[in-house]
Amino acid sequence: MSTDKTSGPGLQAPAAVDAPPVADGAVTVVDPRLLVREQGFGGYLSEFKRKIRAGDLGAIPVVLGLIVIWAIFTVLNSSFIGPENLSNISITMVGTGMIAVGIVFVLLLGEIDLSVGSVSGVAGALFAVLSITHGMAEWLAFILAILSGTVIGAIHGFFFARIGVPAFAVTLAGLLFWNGFMLQILGSSGTINLDSDGIVGKLTTYYFTDVSAAYILAVVVVAAYFFVSYTENRRRETVGVPSRPVSEVVLRTVLLAVVAFVVAIIFNQYKGLPLAVVIFLAVLVLTDFVLRRTSYGRKVFALGGSVEASRRAGINVTLIRTSVFSIAGTFAAIGGLFLASQINAANQGAGSGTLLMNSIAAAVIGGTSLFGGRGRSWNALLGVLVIVSIQSGLAIQGVASPIVYMITGAVLLATVVIDAITRKTQKTAGRA
Repeated sequence: MSTDKTSGPGLQAPAAVDAPPVADGAVTVVDPRLLVREQGFGGYLSEFKRKIRAGDLGAIPVVLGLIVIWAIFTVLNSSFIGPENLSNISITMVGTGMIAVGIVFVLLLGEIDLSVGSVSGVAGALFAVLSITHGMAEWLAFILAILSGTVIGAIHGFFFARIGVPAFAVTLAGLLFWNGFMLQILGSSGTINLDSDGIVGKLTTYYFTDVSAAYILAVVVVAAYFFVSYTENRRRETVGVPSRPVSEVVLRTVLLAVVAFVVAIIFNQYKGLPLAVVIFLAVLVLTDFVLRRTSYGRKVFALGGSVEASRRAGINVTLIRTSVFSIAGTFAAIGGLFLASQINAANQGAGSGTLLMNSIAAAVIGGTSLFGGRGRSWNALLGVLVIVSIQSGLAIQGVASPIVYMITGAVLLATVVIDAITRKTQKTAGRA
């Protein structure tokens, strides 16, 4: 092997040492991420086994659980998968699902927000008081109601991030304070009916009755998914980063198309495409983009992994933490307006009951880790779909509320156990 001489006179670099020969029978280690790229679909089985051993279960448990839940209730009563019930499930889940989206952001930090139920009640009550009692324009009352959640969340974030009060204590105090605030602004009547033809009234009652609307949305969703996936793959190939084969992208697009068009057919067999579903999907796409495609989203994940490492990397920890709680408050307010739309009123029971627990459970059941650093906004959709499906199926069977609470609690416990076991497995595999 040749050697190079340095520029200094009379100096010569030491001869390079040849690498020792590879031992007989040695196996060359291949980056697991390259399995699919190098072996095509033949590498999926090995990749799947590797993920299972490493505790990287993803959405597999919740998807399998959802399939089992739907199968059981369909066998018990075929009306469960009827167009009317499925359409009602899709609308019912939006209010809680919106709140769960905000909870996902907080859980990514490894924190919790116990105030979201009360904040949702404040938003509904504030809208009703401003628009009905004081005659303010609905669009302005609508905006102010949402901004109230933003401000409340920022206040919680300030005490947590700047003052250093634990998030549990801050938001527990918020739960009590904002519930009292809601009761105060509602006044002695306790209930304010909303205009059924107004902005909030239409959130859960408006349907796009033209059958083409559902199909157009399905086409747009499928086309957008293929375009984004294909473009991302080309970009990764250009810079030499492992990417999916085109055949996989096509297969995923086809599967999504089947699901999208089946859902469109179901909606069109009842009243049409619900406005609430369109808004919820738009929120999920937007928040997923923020978390996965922006520097802000990467900072949120970084904080969930290690606060000290994030601080040393130059991340403004206080700002990110405060903004996350502000986001949670915003989505709590939006969810509260959807919940008010469902009953077409703002009353003293808003934000109470099982709403808080269902919102947190939806995020966790959907796959967001309680330990921080792992989750997606789509987890809110999967989780709330599981919860609302259980509640709807048991309601059809005439099961009493106590049993519903017990079953929902058992599902949540099972999910948390899986999350804890997964985290231990990932630590053992050196991935957490």
